Amino acid sequence: MTKPVVDLTIVGSIGIDTIETPTEKREEILGGSASYACAAASFFTHTGMVGVVGTDFPKAFIDTWATMNIDLAGLQTVEGKTFRWSGVYHENMDNRDTLSTELNVFETFSPELPEDYKEAPYLFLGNIHPALQLHVLEQVRNPKFVLIDTMDLWINIAKDDLTQVIGKCDMLTLNESESQLYTGKNSLTQAAKELLNLGPEYVLIKKGGNGSMLFTKDDAFLLHAYPLDSFKDPTGAGDTFAGGLMGALAASGKTDKEAIRQAMVYGSITASFGVEEFSLERLTQLDRDEIEIRVEEFKEMCRI
Repeated sequence: MTKPVVDLTIVGSIGIDTIETPTEKREEILGGSASYACAAASFFTHTGMVGVVGTDFPKAFIDTWATMNIDLAGLQTVEGKTFRWSGVYHENMDNRDTLSTELNVFETFSPELPEDYKEAPYLFLGNIHPALQLHVLEQVRNPKFVLIDTMDLWINIAKDDLTQVIGKCDMLTLNESESQLYTGKNSLTQAAKELLNLGPEYVLIKKGGNGSMLFTKDDAFLLHAYPLDSFKDPTGAGDTFAGGLMGALAASGKTDKEAIRQAMVYGSITASFGVEEFSLERLTQLDRDEIEIRVEEFKEMCRI
């Protein structure tokens, strides 16, 4: 059997962001869930991107992906403007306000996988409408492991579709407030139990600067976040975490609980680098050796 061209397919949004933090404002920078996730995964495995951009999309951004050896056969270019988002972060950098969202070509996006991508053993369904996530699942052929991400918007307006796609995936990831919104449970343990009953083997709840928790029907695993002195931009941190996790998992060739826990560490550490600069700026300067050094530092910090 011929080895797939890509080991990991990532489907998600691609955008041009304007971001303001308490100390700095940056306009027209590369964003989107697929951008962050593919960049993170590229340190570990051959990754294919599925997304859409407009004819206004800067060539420099495509060159950025190319330097990271991300396969772009699944990238669609459509006449019109690229998806745009702008937001401002509060003083604590935990909360933000969306100032504007312009869907543009993303509004009619229908992800179509190249033939080679359909054979990829690992699949990450980034934060897009659950009906589109289902459309992707109809195209893939016997994936080894599927991770789905979501957000409060889809829980509010497309919960039936979301419930259906969750039941077809191996792992669901969402943040604390989203898990509580979906289930109506304040306890993360109770929320995770309800989500596991929908069908996935794993539920990964992201806790931002407080790390993440992995739940199965049998146990739970708590992963702290790497402590940073300072950071510039938390945008895309969750996507970077998920992309790094799936990249490391694909590199391992495994799907067992221990492999997932190890992959979570790599995802968390990759995300810790990503927030040190805006957009993909830090990730484009990063190498695997730096990741490994910080992973070892982190493991030493957590050792009992």
